[in-house]
Amino acid sequence: MKIILKENMKNLGHQGDVVEVKNGYANNYLFPRGLAIMATASNLKMHEENNRQGALKREKMKPDALSLAEQLKEMSITIGTKAGANGKIFGSITPLQVAQSLKLKGFDIDRRKIEINDVKMLGTYEAILNLHRDVTINIAVEVVAE
Repeated sequence: MKIILKENMKNLGHQGDVVEVKNGYANNYLFPRGLAIMATASNLKMHEENNRQGALKREKMKPDALSLAEQLKEMSITIGTKAGANGKIFGSITPLQVAQSLKLKGFDIDRRKIEINDVKMLGTYEAILNLHRDVTINIAVEVVAE
């Protein structure tokens, strides 16, 4: 079934993309949650107009994202947390904690634009910042014991 995504989906596509998915996934998950609409002729026509306007808006935002990426290029943040004697931390480091650390350094980035894998031990990890559809940057996240 062809659908039009209404929101960015991690493994499916970006907002406004027309993708092919299985009927059950669309009917039981995407449509009830308002994440997608069926790709009918009228919806596709409306989608083309919205896509044209969205492309202009995204192009205006891209230079800002590129300049922010340049500022964050060599950024490294440190997050202190409680840890046991063997270096295992209590809980895990979340994108929210990374966003708060960046905010302390003067960069206001939404936590939903940050991806970080499971952090369960002390050490240095990579966080991916999705600043724009075409602009992503990796920053170093050092997890230390408090």
